[in-house]
Amino acid sequence: MIKKVDHIGIAVKDLNQALKLYEGLLGLKVTETEVVEEQKVRVAFLPTGDSEVELLESTDPDGPIARYIEKNGEGIQHIAFRVDNLDEKLAELKAKGVRLIDEKPRRGAGGARIAFLHPKSTFGTLVELCERK
Repeated sequence: MIKKVDHIGIAVKDLNQALKLYEGLLGLKVTETEVVEEQKVRVAFLPTGDSEVELLESTDPDGPIARYIEKNGEGIQHIAFRVDNLDEKLAELKAKGVRLIDEKPRRGAGGARIAFLHPKSTFGTLVELCERK
């Protein structure tokens, strides 16, 4: 049911500075930027092949990305896998004993429906499942 790697989320302190590297030096181009109020984050998506790099900058010093950077520093924060039916996949994983952060999907950047799996069930990696229309 996993279709592909949708994106890799990278936590950054300063989105504009990060874009200087990703656009200026690596040649990637931003397709969209957005503030996701519910997650207290500003994001920029940069397509690369079949997937995207998602740069995440906190809009709140107490937001999840700010807390992540404070604890771990800047860098890869999560990997997102595209699924066709997020509700079905969450129910299947829960039935198999996977620990979920989100038992119900929430709104993510770009209008996607997303849900996170707890790193304790995914060998220390924060995994996002992503459904796009």
